[in-house]
Amino acid sequence: MFAWFERRLNPYPAPEPQAPPQGLIAFCWHYSRDAAPWLVMMGITAALISVGEVMLFGFLGSIVDWLSTADQAGFLEREGTRLAWMGAMVLIGLPLTVYLHSTIIHQTLLGNYPMIARWQMHRYLLRQSLTFFANEFAGRVATKVMQTSLAIRESVMKLTDVFVYVLVYFIAMITMVASADWRLALPLVAWVIIYASLIRYFVPRMSAIAADQADARSAMTGRIVDSYTNISTVKLFSHSRREEDYARESMDQFLETVHRQMRLVTRLETSIYLNNSVLVFLVAALSIYFWMNGIVSVGAIAVVIGLSLRINGMSQWIMWEVSGLFENIGIVQDGMDMMARPHDVVDRRNAAVLSARHGQIEFDQVRFHYGKASGVIEDLSLSIRPGEKIGLVGRSGAGKTTLVNLLLRFYNLESGRILVDGQNIAEMTQDSLRAQIGVVTQDTSLLHRSVRDNIAYGRPDATEAEIIEAARKANALEFIAGLEDAVGRKGLDAHVGERGVKLSGGQRQRIAIARVFLKDAPILMLDEATSALDSEVEAAIQENLFALMENKTVIAIAHRLSTIAEMDRLVVLDRGEIVETGTHAELVAGGGIYAALWSRQSGGFIDVDADADAGPAAAE
Repeated sequence: MFAWFERRLNPYPAPEPQAPPQGLIAFCWHYSRDAAPWLVMMGITAALISVGEVMLFGFLGSIVDWLSTADQAGFLEREGTRLAWMGAMVLIGLPLTVYLHSTIIHQTLLGNYPMIARWQMHRYLLRQSLTFFANEFAGRVATKVMQTSLAIRESVMKLTDVFVYVLVYFIAMITMVASADWRLALPLVAWVIIYASLIRYFVPRMSAIAADQADARSAMTGRIVDSYTNISTVKLFSHSRREEDYARESMDQFLETVHRQMRLVTRLETSIYLNNSVLVFLVAALSIYFWMNGIVSVGAIAVVIGLSLRINGMSQWIMWEVSGLFENIGIVQDGMDMMARPHDVVDRRNAAVLSARHGQIEFDQVRFHYGKASGVIEDLSLSIRPGEKIGLVGRSGAGKTTLVNLLLRFYNLESGRILVDGQNIAEMTQDSLRAQIGVVTQDTSLLHRSVRDNIAYGRPDATEAEIIEAARKANALEFIAGLEDAVGRKGLDAHVGERGVKLSGGQRQRIAIARVFLKDAPILMLDEATSALDSEVEAAIQENLFALMENKTVIAIAHRLSTIAEMDRLVVLDRGEIVETGTHAELVAGGGIYAALWSRQSGGFIDVDADADAGPAAAE
């Protein structure tokens, strides 16, 4: 039975994730459509439970009247049928309704409903641009996904469960009390008005604080995660105390929102309790007065006082549910600002699948400024023949890595176009484009998974033999055999830690190179691919790198000019423009920028001068 209800709602909807709409109701509905039928069922069962519970108080009043006035002889014959119906409702009707209500909530909704939102948010964010993630803490993004998905569930379920229950309960309660004497219902009506006024005054203020608190919590989590992610840098500079102060600043901001919230809670709770006390006093006093004047029966008094005491307890629960609702609404509104941001780089409608059989690349009057007025790439045109090996040379900020990122379509061009085998990459799907390009970067980041998983990331369907062969070509088998993680997994099964922190820079680089060997894409990009390797290891895999380049179009970036001197052609960039092109020998003989860089090398590296006019750090 439980399993049947658990399978009623698919937590992983298949359709491609879409940008959620702006606006609180539309945003929540975007993630609630699949769960809507079960939310309605939950509301219906909640209404039935509330009516049943009010009827129990009515039964209590009837029983009191019967027992106080009826003759014991023949009582069951006269009232047996009504008592049987009461017993059936108490023993069968209400328990079954509560069981169905609880099963819908706990088996169908509580787990699956937020997972639908979490799944869609995660898939949508994975398709965000590099700019988005460059501007956000990874920990902050993850926290927003978790908080917002749970807050949507709590907000919608409270509205369709708690408030349906409360609304129906109050209507049934006032109707029942008024049926005895309408004047007895007046204190209840007054209580509802005062209670609603208190909620209306306090809760929006609590909601505003909750939004500040959610943002402060995300910022605090982001700062803490940032310290852990860069723990080696923290220790290298002996800045544990500085990181403590950095985290404490955000903790203080979070704590300030908590103090503001708790002050409001104390005032609200005290006001509600006073309102409840006045209600119980007035109802009891009026009931006694009406009884003394023969207006109401003892049973009616039992009903109205019992309901008043029930309200006294319910009001505290309602208060927390309402404040929780608005707190969650604040969290949803805070998360909506991030989740509803449109993607910067998107595939066109009916985008084609790119096929790169030859690997010809054409940069045609490309212009890109990272949104600035000038700089980075200016009207650049470059043709790369199929199978040609190109080396990009230039000082930091010249635009080398930016050019590579534009080919990968991490950013949209401001003008111009880039063609691969005559196909405009702006008209192709991003996935099909990147499937044709193998990349090894200077700053290699590995997934916190096994060595096997990291190598197979280049081609997930690869066989074990192919993974081992790729590791051998990258000269990585020897060190992989000696790996063992904290739980005893060895070799290819060993996990590498977050971003590959358990491995040296050279080991991470060799796994990254093995990954690209396995991918075997027709276009290869090497962005300082051997910079983290010592000379002996670099020499050992250099031959295999040239084997990898065979029959591929290659774009290589290196400050160590000796690593790209053997390329078919070198292209020298300066301030986003091509200033020289030719072979190593031709450029050295030409006496231009490349010749100057070659002659100024120390230990094989370019003497890098910071370029004040360069693009942002991300450009290089």
